[in-house]
Amino acid sequence: MSLPLPARVVLAIGLGGLVLAVANQLSSPQLDPSLERASVLASLLAVVLMVVAALWQRVEPPAADRAALEGEQGWDLAEELPEELVAELGWGSSMVLTATPAAVLLVHDGERILLRRGLLGPETFAPGLICRQALTRQRSISLVDLKHYPGRAEFDALLQGLPAVVVQPIGERGLLLVGGWTARCFSQADLRWIEGWAGKLKTQWAGLWAEAAPASEQLPDGEPAIG
Repeated sequence: MSLPLPARVVLAIGLGGLVLAVANQLSSPQLDPSLERASVLASLLAVVLMVVAALWQRVEPPAADRAALEGEQGWDLAEELPEELVAELGWGSSMVLTATPAAVLLVHDGERILLRRGLLGPETFAPGLICRQALTRQRSISLVDLKHYPGRAEFDALLQGLPAVVVQPIGERGLLLVGGWTARCFSQADLRWIEGWAGKLKTQWAGLWAEAAPASEQLPDGEPAIG
């Protein structure tokens, strides 16, 4: 893996400094203690610069390439939603998709999908075990590298091949799912933004979810919803 440009510059400076220090030592007609001390210090500084260049990749790893996700850009919105909810879903989803490395997002009210937006696959998503765990704990679950999780098949219907997913509960029944383009792509700032929008939806539309079907109804996969 090639070094980034700043690391190459530091490495070149270190090598150049070392070569000049050695050349200066060899070309000097007389070796005295002060010259030897200066040569040793210059050589040490040059070596330190080369070590910094070699460790650059660990300090600042290159950004991961986007996964080759298959789908079409678009959005699916549930019918017969209040105009204010439609406006909120439109604004909030646009902000999440543009301000974070999200490829797709989904809002589920515990009974049906209210919104899918971004890169859309052909399948219909239904909450599974991981989603129910997020609802039970009432805290988000960030799957930073989805390929390492045994329950990753739950999100194939969201979009095949997603590298990362954030499952954010909205109250006791709702869910906000955000799929990312790369593994470990969501920063703490991204997670706070997702959580903040979920909190706004919970507060603004508590009445809507209160009027939804009771929590004892079955989810599409045949297991009871967690309220």
